[in-house]
Amino acid sequence: MQDKKDIYYSKVMLFGEYSIIMGSMGLTIPYSHFNGELRYINNDSYTNLNFARHSNQQLKDLADYICTLKKKNKLKVQLDTDSLLSDLDKGLYFESSIPEGYGLGSSGALVASLYNKYGINKKEAHAAISDDELIELKAIFAQIESFYHGTSSGIDPLICYLKHPIVLENAQHISSVGIPRRDILNEDAIFLVDAETTGKTAPLVKLFMDKTKDSSFKEKIDNELTPTTNKCIHHLLKGELNSMFDHLLKLSDFQFKYFKEMIPENIQTFWKEGLDKQLFTLKLCGSGGGGFFLGFTRNYSQTKTYFSKHGKDIIPVYQEV
Repeated sequence: MQDKKDIYYSKVMLFGEYSIIMGSMGLTIPYSHFNGELRYINNDSYTNLNFARHSNQQLKDLADYICTLKKKNKLKVQLDTDSLLSDLDKGLYFESSIPEGYGLGSSGALVASLYNKYGINKKEAHAAISDDELIELKAIFAQIESFYHGTSSGIDPLICYLKHPIVLENAQHISSVGIPRRDILNEDAIFLVDAETTGKTAPLVKLFMDKTKDSSFKEKIDNELTPTTNKCIHHLLKGELNSMFDHLLKLSDFQFKYFKEMIPENIQTFWKEGLDKQLFTLKLCGSGGGGFFLGFTRNYSQTKTYFSKHGKDIIPVYQEV
C-alpha cells in the first residue's frame, strides 16, 4: 500500500496564468479531487493495462531526457537515475486520475513524485520551508517539466510537491500561504466547468509569447492584466471578497477580449453570460484551449442550476460548508 505522502494532488492556479510569465504575481492551490502516484504494472493494483504501458513509455522518454542532461552535467538536481531506469524496466508507471490537457498540473504531479522517490539529499516539503529552498525547488522542477511543455515555470510541480497554497510574489519570492475564511459565505464558491476538449500548453504559450512581441499588446499586459491579477490575489489573501470580485470581473473581461484563442466557442457563450449577468465569473485555468475553466460565484446554488439547465455539471474546487 502506498504511503499517503507519496500521493500527489492536482493543482489549480487561481490567478496568474500567462501574466506570471511577464512578472505578475501568481496564486496556486492544491486540489485533491484529482491525484496520482507511482506504481508498478500488475503489482500494486488492477489498472488499465494500456494506460499503464503508455505511462511507462512516457516515463522512459522523460528518463532519457534526464539522463542526457546528467551526462552533460546540466541537471540541476541529484537523482538516482540507476534506480529510476531499473524501476522502469520493472514496469514503473504513474497511476493518475488527473486529466491531461485540462490545466490541472498532470505533468507537475508526475515530476513531484519522481523527485520525491529518486531525489538524493532532497528538500523535504514542510510548512517552514524557506524562500531560498522554494526558489531552488522551482528551478529544479522547471528544468524537468520543460520536457513536456518546452518551457516551464516550475510552479505546477512545486505546488504538487508542497501540497499547500503558494503565492509567487516575484521571481525571487515564493511563500506558502493560507486563504482566510473571513467574509466567505456558504454560497461563495470556486468551481470548474469542463470544455470537454483538451488543450495543448506548449503551442498556446508560444502564441502568447509571440503576441507579446507586439508593443501595444505587451503594454496591455503590463498596464492592465498584471495589476488586475495582483489586486485579485491581494484582496483574496486579505479576505476582502467584495473587492476581489470587482477586480475578478475586470480580469475576466480582459481575458475574453484578448485571449479568445485560449477559450473554446462553447465556453465563450457561458463566459459572456457570466460577464453580462454577473451570477458567476469565468477565467482561464492553466493555459486554456480546452480542459477545465475556472469559475467564481457568490451564489453557488443558482450557478449550479444555471449550468445544469445547459447540460453542464460543475465541480466545486472550494466551497464554504
